[in-house]
Amino acid sequence: MPQLVAFDQAPSSSLATQIAEVLDRGDAFCILDHRLSQAQRDEQLRILRPTVLVNASRETTPLTHGLEVEVGDALCCLTSGSSGTPKVAVLTLHALEASAQATSAALDVDTSSDAWLSCLPWAHIGGLSVALRSILTGTKLEVLPAFDAPAVTEMASSRKVTLTSLVTTTLQRVDPALFRSILLGGAAPPDDRPNNVIATYGMTETGSGVVYNGLPLPGVAIAVDQATGGLLIKSPTQLRAYRNAPDPFTTGPDGTPGWLITGDAGEISAGGVVSVQGRLDEVIVTGGEKVHPVTVERALAGAHGIDELSVWKRPDEAWGERVVAFVVPRPGAEVSLASWSAELETLKPWERPKEIVLLTALPRLASGKIARRQLN
Repeated sequence: MPQLVAFDQAPSSSLATQIAEVLDRGDAFCILDHRLSQAQRDEQLRILRPTVLVNASRETTPLTHGLEVEVGDALCCLTSGSSGTPKVAVLTLHALEASAQATSAALDVDTSSDAWLSCLPWAHIGGLSVALRSILTGTKLEVLPAFDAPAVTEMASSRKVTLTSLVTTTLQRVDPALFRSILLGGAAPPDDRPNNVIATYGMTETGSGVVYNGLPLPGVAIAVDQATGGLLIKSPTQLRAYRNAPDPFTTGPDGTPGWLITGDAGEISAGGVVSVQGRLDEVIVTGGEKVHPVTVERALAGAHGIDELSVWKRPDEAWGERVVAFVVPRPGAEVSLASWSAELETLKPWERPKEIVLLTALPRLASGKIARRQLN
């Protein structure tokens, strides 16, 4: 049976080569988050249960309590774990190839002239997928072990790279015009982004982004579960199963099985444009009205004095819960609800924050996502 090889290494060109070797021999791999403590990486090993561990010196250690994978499996990737113990999504080589090919087609990638820049962590699908696109399509790859704005700027300015994947906080620190195309992941992408910055929607379970600027990639079907208001996806890029949890599939509106339950609330316009409203389990109920934090964050994205913003809730004696804006202000800026009057007018009365909490930093998960439930 195929082995599951765990890499305890920082992103590098060498690691990309090692991953390619694993895939070529029919084994699967997983990546430990090298930024974490040894105890935290040990916990990831406990959850992933690989059969082999390869460290930064490329020393290989067999692991006695590991579990083999099925033929065709290629990647075991931890989800963000925003609502508990991370799940282990198992993706096949077919799914990874479908994802790499779909992205390359959507961006019209030329393997003779384009080059990907990887500067996000490989322990999560958003960063790892950049390396996989290179490995599986033969596109050139440059790797930074972590995001570094001056280094990113230098590499893009010298035309060593033309494509990259970023999140909003890193996008704000570079000139987007230096790249031919930028894939932007994460919540609440800015509405005023340049044309070469493509807002993506996807997750570990879909092998990276499957919706670009609101439109599903070819071969990707998306529907709304009328019972829950949650988005369902059926895609050739999606996981085969979880390694440590029940499969997240249901019967779709077309009567066929295999639709992925995303857990995200959303809508689809008459023209087929997908709008994601946030996690179904992160709804604020204030005075009986439901508020999606992402809706509020999008409205306030360009408001006065905000460097970073997240919206969550606090208990309220009158309304049950109230909407609260947690803000990292720009240096020297004075932030107030009064200064946001124009942006607040675009929201429904019950969606408008009743309070601002100033912070020096927003709490984040290891994936880099904001840990909304840690705000209080």
